[in-house]
Amino acid sequence: MKKTGRKKLGLLGGTFNPVHLGHLRAAVEVREMLDLQKIYFIPSYLPPHKTNERIASPADRLKMLELGINSNNLFEISDIELIRAGRSYTVDTLRYFTKVFPEFDYYFILGTELISEIDSWKDYKELFELSNFAVMSRPGYSHDIQSLLPLELRNDFRYYKEYQNVALYTHKNSKILSLLKIDGLEISSTQIRELLSENKSIKHLVPPKVESYILSRKVYQKEASK
Repeated sequence: MKKTGRKKLGLLGGTFNPVHLGHLRAAVEVREMLDLQKIYFIPSYLPPHKTNERIASPADRLKMLELGINSNNLFEISDIELIRAGRSYTVDTLRYFTKVFPEFDYYFILGTELISEIDSWKDYKELFELSNFAVMSRPGYSHDIQSLLPLELRNDFRYYKEYQNVALYTHKNSKILSLLKIDGLEISSTQIRELLSENKSIKHLVPPKVESYILSRKVYQKEASK
């Protein structure tokens, strides 16, 4: 993307339960496509939309993230949602970043499945006043943002331009929504937990240090016994 005077940071939230190579590869692609200075991984304390999911402790998920990204100096971790505790709402996190570090332009990163249900998020219309958005679309999924947005938001965005694998849309308040066609890796945290529950290997799905941590501490076996 065209360089501006302000530095651009990516914000990637999630439970990271556990972090896996799909998360990391997607972050690499998004950072390069949008020319972001860094990407901050933000583990949630208690995700509002995952009430039935077995979630490892905040300490374990934070440690796995640290092990997973420690060799990449373009990735950082923010534990703001873990410190805040309670239910983790994206709008609260964006308010924090834009207030404490107003010198940056932010790009909140999420997948097409999440942008489609963003109208169920807390104060969702304010989100687009606080941050730009980077929406990841994989091959085989729709690349038309109007079909992905909830009905309430479709009139708020206008097509701007497209280059390479990025389609840019402008929000009515001037923030940008970038629809990125990434390759990614088809890996999910649910798949990893299911393999562990069946005593199957998770090799090459998570970074080696994360795999060692999960197995040595029996992270998900421990959670299953509660």
